Amino acid sequence: MSVEFIGFIGSRNQSETIPPSGPVIDLGHIEASAKIHENGGFDRTLIAFHSNSPESILLAQHAASVTRDLGLLIAHRPGFNAPTIAARQLATLDHLTRGRVAVHIITGGSDVELQADGDHTTKAERYARTSEYLDIVRNEWASPAPFDYTGRFYDVRGAHSLVHPYREAGIPVYFGGSSEDAIAVAGRHADVYALWGETYEQVSETVTRVRAAAARHGRTPRFSLSLRPILADTEEAAWAKADRILETARALQDRTGFVRPATVPNEGSRRLLAAADKGARLDKRLWTGIAALTGAQGNSTSLVGTPDQVAEALLDYYRLGITTFLIRGFDPLPDAYGYGRDLIPRVRALVAAEEARARTAAA
Repeated sequence: MSVEFIGFIGSRNQSETIPPSGPVIDLGHIEASAKIHENGGFDRTLIAFHSNSPESILLAQHAASVTRDLGLLIAHRPGFNAPTIAARQLATLDHLTRGRVAVHIITGGSDVELQADGDHTTKAERYARTSEYLDIVRNEWASPAPFDYTGRFYDVRGAHSLVHPYREAGIPVYFGGSSEDAIAVAGRHADVYALWGETYEQVSETVTRVRAAAARHGRTPRFSLSLRPILADTEEAAWAKADRILETARALQDRTGFVRPATVPNEGSRRLLAAADKGARLDKRLWTGIAALTGAQGNSTSLVGTPDQVAEALLDYYRLGITTFLIRGFDPLPDAYGYGRDLIPRVRALVAAEEARARTAAA
C-alpha cells in the first residue's frame, strides 16, 4: 500500500457547518457513512474520542459489522483503562474483524477537558504515562510468556494475554501530538505519525523532527496528514464554496460549538493558527479560514480546487514523505462520496506514476 486514505465516521451528522441534531448515536448515519467510505475506496475510517463522546471502540465495532473490508482507526486515550485490558480489547476486535483494527493514540492537549474524566495530570505527565502505556500494550500483544513491567505510572506483574493481534505484523499504532514531549514518544512508538494540514514548510520540518526521534530507536515511521478538501468543477467555484462554508460556520458557531477559545491549549492548534496568521491562502491551495475562525479545533485546514488541482497538491505532500491522507468534509456523507469518486482515484494514479518514474530512474 503506497498511499492510504482514511475517512471519518461520526456518531451523527454534524460539523462546523451542521449543528448536531437527533440522537447522539444515529445508527443510520454510522451505517451509511461506513458503507460510503468502503464503496469509495477508503482504506480506513477514524472513530474519534472525546471526554463527552460515545465510546470509540464500540462505535468501531458497529461500523465493522456493516462492512466487509473497511479498516477502523480507533482513537484511544491512554490512562483511563489498564493498558493490559485495552490491549486485549483491541486484539479481540482485531480478530472479530479479521485484522481491520488500527489505534490512534491521543494523549490529550487540554487539561480542562481531561479533568471531565477525572484526569488531573499535566501534559508532560500524560506523555510520560503514554509511553509506559504503549510499552505494556505492545508487550501484551507480542509476549509469548508472562511479563513484568515496573514504571512510574504502571506496575504490572505476570501479565499475559491469550489473544494477540490477528496479523503477524500486529495492530498499527498511529500517534498525534506536536509538542517536544509528543515527538519524543512518537519516535519510540508511532508506526504512523499524524499531522494536521500544515504548510509544506511546516510538514517538512515535522517529518524531519519525527524521523530523527525515531532513528534513536532504530525505527522508521510513516506519516499521515489530515485535511478537509473542498472540491468543485472549477477553481473559482471551489473558492466560492470555501467562502460559503466559512460564512455558514460563522453564522452557526453558537449552535455547533466551534467557537474560538480564549486560550489554545495544544501545540498542534497553535501551529495551524501560526500558519493562518500568514494568510487565508497558503502554498498552492491550502486554506486556513476555518482554522482561524474556530481556533484550529482539530483537523480544520483545507485544500481548495478542482479534483485534479487538489490531487496535485496531495502529491506535493506525498513527495515530502506523507503516505497517508485523512480526509473529511464539512458535509460528511456527500463529501465522502465525492472524495471516493473524484479525488482518491486521481491521487492513487498520480502516486503510481510517481513511483514508476522513481523505479525507472533507479534501474
